[in-house]
Amino acid sequence: MSSTEHDPREDEIRSTFASTTGGVMTEEAGAVTGDLEIATRPEGDTIEVLIRYAGAAEWYSVEGGPILLANTALSRHDELRKLHQRVLSHLTTPGRVVDGNELPTTLVSFPAKP
Repeated sequence: MSSTEHDPREDEIRSTFASTTGGVMTEEAGAVTGDLEIATRPEGDTIEVLIRYAGAAEWYSVEGGPILLANTALSRHDELRKLHQRVLSHLTTPGRVVDGNELPTTLVSFPAKP
């Protein structure tokens, strides 16, 4: 289960969620697991995807980010919201199981378009 909030001043969208067993792989801290918060932030023609432990101060970059914005007929806000939901769904889908262990999720193979 997740909750989502939007800060229109920064055009940033945040959600809280529980990770899969394998967690989410970050550039700075490796895999993080448990109750997490995700933020998607537009940076030019890309979206920066950050993760932190729920309630913590320090954000980590998700491995495989940033994501290129697709060229669609949607308004920028609608495109950002839809992309945020797709990223959240992707990161909460369990990773492959190797030798009995679930691998962390990443954005390495995340498709830019649905």
